[in-house]
Amino acid sequence: MRVKVALGQINPTIGDFEGNRRLVLEATAAAERQGADLAIFPELALVGYPPRDLLERAGFLEAAAASLAALAAALAPSRTAVVVGFPERLPGSSGRAVANSAALIEDGRVTHIVRKSLLPTYDVFDEWRYFEPAAEVAPVPFRGRTLGLSICEDIWNDADFWPQRLYRGDPIEALVRAGAEILVNISASPYTMQKRHLRPRMLASTATRWQRPLLYVNQVGGQDDLVFDGSSLALDAGGRVIARGAEHDVDLVMVDVAAGGGATAPFDPSDERSALAALALGTRDYARRCGFRQALLGLSGGIDSALVACVAARALGPKQVLGVAMPSRYSSPGSLADAEALARALGIDYCVIPIEPMFAAYLDALASPLETFAPPAPSDAAAAAADLTAQNLQARVRGATLMALSNRQDRLLLTTGNKSELATGYCTLYGDMAGGLAVISDAPKTLVYRLARAFNEDSVARGGPPPIPESTLTKPPSAELRPDQTDQDSLPPYDLLDAILEAHLVEMLDGPALIARGFPAPVVADVLRRVRTSEYKRRQMPPGLKITGKAFGPGRRYPIARAPG
Repeated sequence: MRVKVALGQINPTIGDFEGNRRLVLEATAAAERQGADLAIFPELALVGYPPRDLLERAGFLEAAAASLAALAAALAPSRTAVVVGFPERLPGSSGRAVANSAALIEDGRVTHIVRKSLLPTYDVFDEWRYFEPAAEVAPVPFRGRTLGLSICEDIWNDADFWPQRLYRGDPIEALVRAGAEILVNISASPYTMQKRHLRPRMLASTATRWQRPLLYVNQVGGQDDLVFDGSSLALDAGGRVIARGAEHDVDLVMVDVAAGGGATAPFDPSDERSALAALALGTRDYARRCGFRQALLGLSGGIDSALVACVAARALGPKQVLGVAMPSRYSSPGSLADAEALARALGIDYCVIPIEPMFAAYLDALASPLETFAPPAPSDAAAAAADLTAQNLQARVRGATLMALSNRQDRLLLTTGNKSELATGYCTLYGDMAGGLAVISDAPKTLVYRLARAFNEDSVARGGPPPIPESTLTKPPSAELRPDQTDQDSLPPYDLLDAILEAHLVEMLDGPALIARGFPAPVVADVLRRVRTSEYKRRQMPPGLKITGKAFGPGRRYPIARAPG
């Protein structure tokens, strides 16, 4: 029997029960017009993912149940059945009160419910906090076929693919051995640059191992620090891709399972272009879901603020973005010219607010108390401390200036710090860290340069000029907070620093292991000290968009106060 399926790659909003239900109904209507027997939608699509502690509110769960009932009733006239994710309130007095579930809706009623078995607790996930796992799994009959319906993590435990599995059981193996003919996985799988390659290989391995067609639908959109890329897939029993959804965009993908064909969106091989699209999507959805139509940022003439401005212009539209140059006595004319040139090329609004009068007033007001209450120190140390105080004052004057504009104009303030700076504490709390969204906080400095060049290349390919000046891309990076300053006065060269940070933060290598890999021992000691002592700063940073395997944020949980080492 032929089964025509639609993969409903939608962008749900957490807690928007009516809006999410409307997305499902509209996509189902479109699928029915194209002859679909079944439309499948992402994990927890009726409430949005991840709902986190909203799941602890009885009213939230009641609204979810009511939305499922309303969806079933609205689908009564449709010949297209629907699979959709929702939080299921469980009866009984023991165990957790909620399951992460999927409902099969047919003929205006919920005919089957399946529950998620494997509940991830690594990285950004914390599902054991909320959900009760499935006690058993079984295939779902559907119009003469049997569906092996699973939810997200349930398909991430294939013994043939993973050298070390996180869970003892494999729900997909259990479904196949119980007679499942078509594997279906509904998911809310966050984006990373690495996962966009890993996930298709993993799904192909599963389809090939069990010789079953596999249908995978993923959520799309930004939610706080997470970006969901969509990229839904259909594979035949040999693991060959027969249909693919768009990356970073909503889509409705039609698949004829028996015929082994469907719509296939192109896959961009460039990780840099993909990451730029992810950052734009995350920025756009974060802004609109938090009630902002406009954004602003400080434009220094440097590479980091240039990249954030490019992302913001793409996400919100150039006329919704304001770039603010805030020169001080140490700012170079070239940097001011680069900032203006960037703003002009992007078409964003631009203004200049010199901070020298405010900075001078701070120095004058603080001169006496700093001299009186500063702890005694050797003259060279005292001079260094005074210099750092003055540098941070400039950053904090700029932060206060930007926040004033944000308050008055109701704009989302975007911070411009990169991952290398945040890792080592090369940033100012309540200064350049002040804002509502840290757009590139998961992009190491070396990646920032690659993304900036990719943005320029993409702009040229679209028929426009490269917006980021070549001088911004080639000059030595500098905070310009003291005379003749460069980042490398304080930090190792960025290629070395980023290699150490990748090995330490992602591969979890400690000092001895890093030295054994060939990194210089003094540099390793300095970098690890900086990472450890800057934890308190990062705990106070705004949410940052995750695009790598390990980002600063909810997926990295280290104590602030701890012993060295």
